[in-house]
Amino acid sequence: MDRRNFLKYATLAGSSFALTSCIQGKNSKSQSEVVPTASPVVVNEPLKIGFVYVGHVGDFGWTYSHDLGRREMEADLQDKVKTTFVENVNEGADAERVIRQLALDGNKLIFTTSFGYMNSTIKVAKDFPSVAFEHCTGYKLAANVGTYSGRFEEPHYLTGLIAGKMTKSNVIGFIGAHPIPEVIRGIGAFTQGLRTTNPQAKVRVMWVQNWYEPAKEREAAQALINLGADVLTQHTDSAAAIQLAAEKGIYAFGYNTDMSKFGTQAHLTSAINKWGKFYIDTALAVMHNTWKPQEIWHGIGQGMVDISLMNPVIPSDVQQFVNGKREQFIQGTAHPFDGPVKDQKGVVRIPKGKVLDNKAQLEMDWYVEGIEGSIPKSKF
Repeated sequence: MDRRNFLKYATLAGSSFALTSCIQGKNSKSQSEVVPTASPVVVNEPLKIGFVYVGHVGDFGWTYSHDLGRREMEADLQDKVKTTFVENVNEGADAERVIRQLALDGNKLIFTTSFGYMNSTIKVAKDFPSVAFEHCTGYKLAANVGTYSGRFEEPHYLTGLIAGKMTKSNVIGFIGAHPIPEVIRGIGAFTQGLRTTNPQAKVRVMWVQNWYEPAKEREAAQALINLGADVLTQHTDSAAAIQLAAEKGIYAFGYNTDMSKFGTQAHLTSAINKWGKFYIDTALAVMHNTWKPQEIWHGIGQGMVDISLMNPVIPSDVQQFVNGKREQFIQGTAHPFDGPVKDQKGVVRIPKGKVLDNKAQLEMDWYVEGIEGSIPKSKF
């Protein structure tokens, strides 16, 4: 990779980036002069695939999990694919520039891996109808834009079951990133699980208004401990909360990847994401000209989310109960929001015999019973 192409992406992202393969061609141009280099995929020509990351690949959280999936795809498809990733891309104008440049550089499949990339993805896709775009955790489809997400609420519910049996103070601290439906329903699912095994327990939430900001995540964790929490959990990207839990001698759950190495005794389990199979299947669909835009929302049964190995400190009967509920999720006989479900004001939102459907989950803007506090305004 020549220095001019390096500077192109570094300037676009306004941050660090990495490439897994060299981008060919020496006639590098400025952004205003660059012309499309895309060409139809032909036999024996590797499929060029671009990834846009909101964090850095070493966060051991969200971005790291996506990069593990990218690497799994490379290992499986080998010389059939040629991948590029750009990391630390801010949600907004930076994202649009980076996505556009990846399309201009001939990537025929582009994964945009953060909720805040949704509108940028839709906008750029209109100008590149022959490129397939996949946006993670969003809800807007287009002729060449699909969406994909894990049912994060399933592993969150399972960790809630564990928390209910491991807390002594009956106060659980939850560190949230942005107050959007994805995170709100994760908090809700966790609380549903928690109150299944411990109806007296409650959840207190601290919002950091960022996906990855270890210092703020640690501050939020400390504030929750000060409020009486003896178990911490999160929908953020760093391991800061687990590290603090290890220092304080309390328990915590990881998120996105197995975070046990950051606090072996403190770590109970992690809600994990597994993107590799989806990336492989999507790349093959584009290669075979069978790809079409659709809403993909996969749970434990489809292998996109799960929990990591449980800490042996968790009683065996609790582990058995958790594994039983996990199997019910796989079989489709249980749901994290099985009715009746009340909101924090005691109003029945989901009647008995019903579940919270996909549309309602994508729009969720209310706390279930057992959560203290209010939901702040989101920047999105």
